[in-house]
Amino acid sequence: METLKALFRDYFGADAVSVQALKGSGSDRAYYRLAAADGRSAIGTVGTVLKENQAFIAIATHFASKGLNVPQVLSVSASGMEYLQSDLGDDSLYAALESGRSEGNYDDAQRQLLIKTVAYLPKLQFAGGDGLDYSVCYPQSDFDRRNILFDLNYFKYDYLKLTAAVFDEIALQIDFERLADDLLAAECPTGFMYRDFQARNVMLCGGEPYFIDFQGGRRGPVCYDLASFVWQAAARYPESLKQELIQTYIDAAKGYADLDTDSFKAALRLFVLFRTLQVLGAYGFRGYIEKKGHFLSSIPYALSNAASLLTDELCRRYPELCRVLGNLCSGAKQVEDTSDGRLTVEVTSFSYRQGVPADTSGNGGGYVFDCRSLANPGRYEPYKKFNGLDANVIEFLESEGGITIFLERAKELVFPHIEKYIERGFTHLMVSFGCTGGQHRSVYSAQHFAEAVAAAFDVNVIVHHTAINVYKRLR
Repeated sequence: METLKALFRDYFGADAVSVQALKGSGSDRAYYRLAAADGRSAIGTVGTVLKENQAFIAIATHFASKGLNVPQVLSVSASGMEYLQSDLGDDSLYAALESGRSEGNYDDAQRQLLIKTVAYLPKLQFAGGDGLDYSVCYPQSDFDRRNILFDLNYFKYDYLKLTAAVFDEIALQIDFERLADDLLAAECPTGFMYRDFQARNVMLCGGEPYFIDFQGGRRGPVCYDLASFVWQAAARYPESLKQELIQTYIDAAKGYADLDTDSFKAALRLFVLFRTLQVLGAYGFRGYIEKKGHFLSSIPYALSNAASLLTDELCRRYPELCRVLGNLCSGAKQVEDTSDGRLTVEVTSFSYRQGVPADTSGNGGGYVFDCRSLANPGRYEPYKKFNGLDANVIEFLESEGGITIFLERAKELVFPHIEKYIERGFTHLMVSFGCTGGQHRSVYSAQHFAEAVAAAFDVNVIVHHTAINVYKRLR
């Protein structure tokens, strides 16, 4: 902080009389607004990776020399770990679109902001990329096969495996390698690939879009950025608006590159698929591993994007990937189909090794019951390959007796809660049962509890056994 204050003093010739910490992004960088008594201000940035700082400073300086709408780098510390940039204010495109996201309907003013932003993107990519020394980019200068496979494995390890999805790993890897080949061969022009082009990284100054947080950019296919922006998971842009934004981009890009519309749209579809997989991996990592629940709340929207891509052509080309996405998307659709005005009770079994499931409804969760005090059939060889839906495991648990009392106590707690939720018109309640492996005790408990709820109340009932990848709507 003292370094930032010194940079401010040296640049403005005045002390910073106020320092305000700003809400961070998904990275570890820290941002502060420093202001002098006369109102002059700047954004101070403290990075954690020197090369990442150097990349932003070099790219921003180059873009500013081209007259592009980016913050100006005002001053940099001797270590390179701190720097000041011009203050673009607090009005982001993301905030301006809030009502459209929440209501699923964008008004004309919001639509015009989106069009203006997408129309500017080719200028950033082509004019900005012209003459840029890509060797400054971090962590690498070019989008390549390694990038692609890294992000596809991000999807596999940080989403698929954490959600206990069932898949043929060899068949999926074959599809990944074929998709990598297709992406590299796609007819999409090359320019500056922003890499994280989204509404949160667009500020509005005097009604014009300004662009921030491009330190991860590199040389690459420009389709990637358009896919990132138009298919942003939680944006919920209607199809008509998506098509309008795509055409806006194509018209603007033709001023910089020889672009065939049909070939570009075919390439774009591939990058939408790729970006959707990468986003699911990011949401899985941030949500399941880092326990940031707001990332999990966007997963159903990302799956909805994926569902729109499952064409016959795609399934012939990537059969295992298509099968896996189809299973994931069918579960997401079941969640959407419960929105009939009645209360939805979602009953989930889980493994404590993977963590308590996040509530994606936005209501903050509900009850969590720990089944680990109950007798565990998983300790015995005859039951290890079975789960709490199998007859031999059910017989073991019921003959022991403790689980019946356990579930009666759970019903005594939750059933009055359900009655109150129905009276008050609430729409969602989550009840979770966890055990060590999420396979035996928690599965039995969640299944029998869900069946009891379905028998007792006129509500939607969903049961989700996360560790064994079973998802059912009981009512």
